[in-house]
Amino acid sequence: MPATEAAAAECEPKLDHQRTEPKKLSSDVSIEDVHGKSMKALKVVTEVLRFLMEDALKTISDNICGRTFMVHDFTWVLTVPDQWGPSGKRFIREAATQAGLVNIVIASESVAASFQCMNHTANGFLTLKHGDHLVQQPGTQLIVLNGGDKCFDVTVLEVLDGGSRKELYKASRNDLGKQTVQRKFKEFLREIFSDGVWEEYETEYPNEVQKMMYEFMFYFKSDDDIQVICPFNLGRLACKQKDIEEFFEKVPGASWDEGFITFSKGKVRSLYDSYLNSITEHVREVLKKNVNTKYILLAGFFSEVQFFHKHIQDQFGNQCEVLCFYRFKQSILQGALMLGRNPALAAFRKSLFTYGINIVTIPDWSTHPTRSLNWTQRGSLNRFTKLVEINEEVNLNESREYVLYPQEDHHTEMRITFYRTKKKNPEFADEDGVTKVSSLILTLPERTRRKNCGVHLTIIFDSSEIIATASDSGSRSTALISMDFETTMDF
Repeated sequence: MPATEAAAAECEPKLDHQRTEPKKLSSDVSIEDVHGKSMKALKVVTEVLRFLMEDALKTISDNICGRTFMVHDFTWVLTVPDQWGPSGKRFIREAATQAGLVNIVIASESVAASFQCMNHTANGFLTLKHGDHLVQQPGTQLIVLNGGDKCFDVTVLEVLDGGSRKELYKASRNDLGKQTVQRKFKEFLREIFSDGVWEEYETEYPNEVQKMMYEFMFYFKSDDDIQVICPFNLGRLACKQKDIEEFFEKVPGASWDEGFITFSKGKVRSLYDSYLNSITEHVREVLKKNVNTKYILLAGFFSEVQFFHKHIQDQFGNQCEVLCFYRFKQSILQGALMLGRNPALAAFRKSLFTYGINIVTIPDWSTHPTRSLNWTQRGSLNRFTKLVEINEEVNLNESREYVLYPQEDHHTEMRITFYRTKKKNPEFADEDGVTKVSSLILTLPERTRRKNCGVHLTIIFDSSEIIATASDSGSRSTALISMDFETTMDF
């Protein structure tokens, strides 16, 4: 049965980001729980997705009488953080496949939110007046500012004919995310609870520290003083040295109030002020180069922070309309649903590398025992044949066909090696800056060699992978591989 509706699940596995960077996610990575027990990250995420899939199918079937839905009836959209690279998306795709999902679409949060943004009415935003309308004509540009756990991502998208998006620019600024605020907050707590008190508390009671961080970040979103409960064990350790009020006497920005710690509004803002200035300068430079920008969309954690809204509005409100969803997480899911129904909306990507191949056919060494190559042979064997050029636009699921021929009729195998580089026109595969990414070997039957039949190479540019299939036209011999495809459109 063809898919009748799209189902979306926001997937952001709660891995320990201190130990596991998204770009390093693979099937071999293990993670630990709070008790130190280790398990493969792939297994954890697979079981989470399996539960979500089964629960979604049961809920839908229970609420529609007379019909039972199966997994293949739907397109399943998984959203991932913006900073996740191709390896992270491949990890999620592998976990989803092992969980039993089919018809999988993976989209970054910023891309999903941008589609819902341009499909939203004015009353869906905090910063648009009722009755205002979003301009969606081709050429309209949108900057998405997405603050996540560790990074702050700036993405520029342009509206094309038919409502599809083209990514013009993308950059991630490390150490500008939510974890930066948490780190600065811990440093301030260490300053308050000096003489080793905070270090002892952090070591002995990590779960209480995590709860304290969550409470602080919840109130951090408001533009006001913040008051959090002082955990009993922190107070107990502090009182072993002196009265707890004395810890606050020489530390401006914090005060003790009968079991509560109060942090002033100014101190709270100071935890992020220097980073906010860095973001402002970055956006200002982006606007200079993208003069048709009509909107700035605030996304991620900082879309919920009131002083961040105000700062961006004060800095850029005279140039662009600053937008912020009432319910950002819900908007991501709604945008993901749009992509699930029509993946072609995000079809335009630019390759971040020049990808190419080197073709070598191998003789029967029993009749050709000498393996040494002279310079002319080396130049021929190491020639870089370009498949796609850096910054070249590539459509989603675009297919390209090539016909390759054996160098000699007595060669029995063809080895196709894939490379990538930041160079625009490399000549040889062994140049500096050219990196091998994968390879395949295809057996050449005698009929192919004698009749000089070609080997057909089909390249498909998937959402985050290059899928290469080599097949011999004179037999059923086939070889297939896939490799990461890094583009400007995280989709």
